Amino acid sequence: MVFSSLIFLLAFLPLNLICYFAAKKTQTRNVILLLFSLVFYAWGEPVYVLILIGMSFFCWLFSRGISSAKSAAKKKTLLFFAALVCIGSIGFFKYTGFFCANINALCGRAVMPELHPELPIGISFYTFQLLTYVVDVYRGEVPAQKAFWRVLLYAGLFHQCIAGPIVRYGDIENELTERQSDLNGISRGVSRFAVGLAKKSLLANACGAVVDQLLLSDAVMADVSAYADNLALLEGRSALTLWIGMAFYMMQIYLDFSAYSDMAIGMGLMCGLHYKENFRYPYVASDVTDFWRRWHISLGTFFRDYVYIPLGGNRRGKARQIFNLFVVWTLTGLWHGASWNFVLWGLYFFVFLVLEKFVYGKLLGKTRLLKHIYLIVIVYFGWVFFRFSDFGLMKTVLSGMFCGNGNAFMSFEITTFAVKYILFYAICVIGCTPLVKNIGAAIRKRARKNRPLFYLDGFVQTALPALLIILSVLSLVGDSYNPFLYFQF
Repeated sequence: MVFSSLIFLLAFLPLNLICYFAAKKTQTRNVILLLFSLVFYAWGEPVYVLILIGMSFFCWLFSRGISSAKSAAKKKTLLFFAALVCIGSIGFFKYTGFFCANINALCGRAVMPELHPELPIGISFYTFQLLTYVVDVYRGEVPAQKAFWRVLLYAGLFHQCIAGPIVRYGDIENELTERQSDLNGISRGVSRFAVGLAKKSLLANACGAVVDQLLLSDAVMADVSAYADNLALLEGRSALTLWIGMAFYMMQIYLDFSAYSDMAIGMGLMCGLHYKENFRYPYVASDVTDFWRRWHISLGTFFRDYVYIPLGGNRRGKARQIFNLFVVWTLTGLWHGASWNFVLWGLYFFVFLVLEKFVYGKLLGKTRLLKHIYLIVIVYFGWVFFRFSDFGLMKTVLSGMFCGNGNAFMSFEITTFAVKYILFYAICVIGCTPLVKNIGAAIRKRARKNRPLFYLDGFVQTALPALLIILSVLSLVGDSYNPFLYFQF
């Protein structure tokens, strides 16, 4: 089940909210949230929901042991085994096939069977959440939760279990036991949810359809028997077709992933839970460093606080800092998928982050416009590495962008297509900026002193979310499956 499915929008979420607000006590509401969360996860993973429950149980058990342990050595031992369970579970399900295939490739023959376990949805997210919980208990930053079911609720909340944001236990510790859902919070939550739903159904899905049309869909690329045809198809695309296709993918991946975070944050607000922001308009960033402070913030802060800083951060000299960054960005790439293209994507950004930090960072600061153009170009080509797991297809696209495949620069079809979609693309670009948000804030500021404007603003804030939800639902009719991109990670 996904947030943008009709069964979720018209049945699951309304029923959840009715049951939730019918209950008066926080503990009863928590039980309702937990039951709905387990049903939500089991809807798509009827067997693997047991892994979510088992992982939560083990981490709860380890955290209790760490909390009661008398010696530092015992605490470290328990922490080690907790990390082993969390990382080992991701490693088995996500990287077993990758590891076996690469060992066989190095040996030149099949020395081990290539196992490919089915990847449980959301395992990369909820295991990281549980790991942060155990580490924070070890560090003394949060108390060990006595009730197992509350740890399971924390890890399995359907708002964010599947694709983030990665929520720290300390951020919602108090709200898990005592919280209030007021009208203002519910209103803000509905508005935020509506914006995210519209981003996904009206913009991201349409961008994805364009990407599939101009480049290749994930399903087509996954068909090994069609590889030669896929290669020939991309070789024959005009350079402008490839540029436009990747430009739409750049919009799609932001609108899709930030939409999920918007919807998760919105549903949290409806229930009195405050999840931290996961995106802060990364495409308006000033440089690559700033971009990664704005993109997938919960993952970035996880690697910063639980990998980079424990390795020494920037406290042990330049060489060690570069090594620490190398480790972080290799892991960041691998986290996104068991494929070398993701490692390449992570190391690609590692190189530019190091260059900005130690080579030309100060020079960039003197040219604001050029600095932003530089950022967009770097991020744009980074998405090529991210999009194509096969290096042959990736090379063909990169070469074709500069007519290196003997392909034409443009064609009549793509120029007609570009004219047709230019307005839609402009709307997508605006959706990636704080322009609409800033205009709304300016109107609300003026409305405090202008009564007609005050009433108009109130009407818009009430009617707009409803309109967005109606338009989104209408766009989803007949669209039987539209998963979020980050579900595969």
